[in-house]
Amino acid sequence: MEAKVSKGPMKSLLTWLGAEGVDYEIHEHGRSFTASATARAEGVDPRTFEKVIWVRSAEGGDALMVVDSEDHLDLKKARDVLKSGRVKLVPEGEIEELTPDCDPGAMPAVGSLFGLVTYADFAVRDTPEVSFNAGDHTFAVRVDRAAWEKALGVVYADLKVDTLLEPPWSRS
Repeated sequence: MEAKVSKGPMKSLLTWLGAEGVDYEIHEHGRSFTASATARAEGVDPRTFEKVIWVRSAEGGDALMVVDSEDHLDLKKARDVLKSGRVKLVPEGEIEELTPDCDPGAMPAVGSLFGLVTYADFAVRDTPEVSFNAGDHTFAVRVDRAAWEKALGVVYADLKVDTLLEPPWSRS
């Protein structure tokens, strides 16, 4: 089996950050495939590393949803925010086609790169800096949260699953 070679951070992400005047740091880390694992590889608080989920409403509108790495997106809340009858996750194969310069599952939290609105859970506002994948499973970007949200026009909403509503066996 051939080892996958890193492509490096998405050039379009770096161009967007520069054009928008958002200061950033790029970090290389061991290959990781989940937001929680990437937060650990980066050595950052999981509440400051963001998970990015591409969703589609029943009416055909797509959006990026951003939650802290250890949280889960509540699709009912996403449906309410998008004012839709139904919301589903966009299949990974389709995301690959729509983001050819990005590794599957390593999308940066910048919806405008893909022509999408970016929604973020209220908890994302709780830290001065946030990190997210830079389009590759071995690179992450850390940005000033306020500059990122202003440049992107982030829409904040209640998006994460409420842990108190989860069944007791699922709580850690």
